[in-house]
Amino acid sequence: MTFTAIIPARYASTRFPGKPLAVLGGKTVIQRVYEQVGSVLSDVYVATDDERIFSCVESFGGKAVMTRTDHQSGTDRIQEAVEKTATKADVIINVQGDEPFVQPSQIKTLMQLFDDPSTQIGTLGKRFESIEAVENPNSPKIVMDQRGFALYFSRSVIPYIRGKAHEEWLGAYPFLKHLGVYAYRRDVLAEVTRLPQSSLEKAESLEQLRWLQNGYRIRVGLTDVETVGIDTPEDLQRAEEFLENESK
Repeated sequence: MTFTAIIPARYASTRFPGKPLAVLGGKTVIQRVYEQVGSVLSDVYVATDDERIFSCVESFGGKAVMTRTDHQSGTDRIQEAVEKTATKADVIINVQGDEPFVQPSQIKTLMQLFDDPSTQIGTLGKRFESIEAVENPNSPKIVMDQRGFALYFSRSVIPYIRGKAHEEWLGAYPFLKHLGVYAYRRDVLAEVTRLPQSSLEKAESLEQLRWLQNGYRIRVGLTDVETVGIDTPEDLQRAEEFLENESK
């Protein structure tokens, strides 16, 4: 089984323009992501639509590929990068360019999901630690079947716990947070990027629902490691504090 990792990274961002080039602990965010992924895999690319990011990646010795500016999603950008690099890897791993603390253990967990030939797409989930976090619509929830395949993703609190007081919900069911790291068999990636948006995807604004609604199966690996994504300048400051605490 062979793997290629592709890190989509755009310069344009409504809440934080240029965030892949923001400096975190003396290195750019995109370099930190690249190094974390590169500690596990040797075949790693950044897929970008911006010359500044491309040049930055090359300056620290990384590999980058230029992609179009009009992609609707990171998944579409990854598929173009797959085509341009002509990789023959069995599985393509997608780590977002704003996840500088993605852990080697998480990438390895994703890879292990494909030991089972029935896995078409893989992703990660982590137990929620508070009911307040469960209720945050910016943290999608996952419900799974007995074999570890996703049944549904939602911004709403799912499942509903009947017959329990609200404060008892977290102890009554292992609510699972979705972490937006993916892996796809190469042929499956090509197929899902040709699909039109689905009604569930539009309703929840969750791309993975397009895949589920079209019959693809997403296996969920479990991790106990929290990621610290960067969406805003305030997130960058929190990441700096996280990095300082980790180094103590």
